[in-house]
Amino acid sequence: MTQHLRLRLHVTEPWDFERTNGTNELTGWTIDYADEENEEWEVTLDHPIEFHEKHIRTLLLGPRYVGEHLRRIFDAVVGFPVRVAHRQNGDWHYAMTAMLSLPREEEK
Repeated sequence: MTQHLRLRLHVTEPWDFERTNGTNELTGWTIDYADEENEEWEVTLDHPIEFHEKHIRTLLLGPRYVGEHLRRIFDAVVGFPVRVAHRQNGDWHYAMTAMLSLPREEEK
């Protein structure tokens, strides 16, 4: 069985995300990193968020810039820019941007 990869997200857009949720720092996990062909990773959040009057527990992350790959997170010093989608009407809808990083040692 593939181990969960713990992740940390710092939401940068929308600018008022923190006001709605009380924080712009999210934590969660994925197993999608195990397949190097995955261009997007589905992340299960530790705590649900509120977005457009909906409770959201799962997000889809993709690289923010063309030609990048999420696996670069393993080489990133500070973080890696991502676009963030949530489920809406059965499809993924990209509506946020964030910086993706691995949790600091004391957060693990």
